[in-house]
Amino acid sequence: MQYRKDRKGNELSILGYGCMRFTKKGAGIDIDKAEKELMTAYNAGVNYYDTAYIYPGSEAAVGEIFERNNIRDKINIATKLPQYLIGNRAALDRYFGEELSRLRTDHVDYYLMHHLTDVAMWEKLKNVGILDWIQEKKQSGAIRNIGFSYHGNTDNFLKILEDYDWDFCQIQYNYLDEVAQAGKAGLQAAAAKGLAVMIMEPLRGGKLVNMLPEAAKEAMQDSGRGWGPAEWGLRWLYNQPEVTVVLSGMNSVEMVEANCRTASEAQAREKERVGCTGCRYCMPCPKGVDIPGIFRCWNTMYTESKSAGRSQFIQTVGLTREPAFASQCIRCGKCEQHCPQSIPIREKLQEADRDLRPLIYRVAIQAARAFMFRKPSQQ
Repeated sequence: MQYRKDRKGNELSILGYGCMRFTKKGAGIDIDKAEKELMTAYNAGVNYYDTAYIYPGSEAAVGEIFERNNIRDKINIATKLPQYLIGNRAALDRYFGEELSRLRTDHVDYYLMHHLTDVAMWEKLKNVGILDWIQEKKQSGAIRNIGFSYHGNTDNFLKILEDYDWDFCQIQYNYLDEVAQAGKAGLQAAAAKGLAVMIMEPLRGGKLVNMLPEAAKEAMQDSGRGWGPAEWGLRWLYNQPEVTVVLSGMNSVEMVEANCRTASEAQAREKERVGCTGCRYCMPCPKGVDIPGIFRCWNTMYTESKSAGRSQFIQTVGLTREPAFASQCIRCGKCEQHCPQSIPIREKLQEADRDLRPLIYRVAIQAARAFMFRKPSQQ
């Protein structure tokens, strides 16, 4: 399991357990099945568990399971104030006290104002004394970190973000929602302020797995990576260093194991040297430079090892019959006109070439090319 830090330095598993979709048994939750799933996640390193007051039976199930296994102090519980039910100061204490009772704990590690959609909702809470109440609970240790979950537009998100010194926030975000709700702009604004950002609906409630167009499924399958739709969606999020925790509503041991494996293997793009996605809009280069190939190898030098990146470069760029080196670039700028990431390609190609082809590698590649591509009469 990989971990990222919140603003206080707490290490949180990049995969969080969304506790809204436990399997039902009769009128309640199948507690034994839920226990197997939660403990499978715990044993794999998951330490962040998200529930809410209005998830039927969820808080009570989480509290019972963690008490049974005596691991309350080894994990982080996130739950939410039902702000839409709050009419006065007394209601704050009543609902919070009920949540602590359900969870069988004396504190909540990450507490959220649930389902804010505009500034008016936050102003209503301020009018009933939420600011003093939060300060009181944080001073007593009953709440360790304060945040909000959000479902409105970007403008309102940014206003709420700026109105209080939050510790974290939770937003809906996935590869179809880059400009919806808080969106990428909200994600980056929150991260810039130092907030931990928790992601909900990373797969749109399963729609990015079960309702993908056939063409999208085929493209994923043809990639050769062996990743299913769920893994593509989760890795897309893990590749963004602004994301702290990705919540997944897992309701089978198999799903837990698969998602934990992905969270253990995924590499954050914060280590990469250039934000190239391999879209190939920059191609073809009029001089034959393999722009995405060079950038891929350069990034591999820093996400894996220098030798791995250079070895990949030799095989995929250095020893192709038609030369594709960055040194062939004539700085025409055609590639940059089409790059959706606005990468300064000409500048980055020069940096990549210096990194990938130090003198000893240049000599070795030149010798290998001379041998491999010599004319028949020379053989």
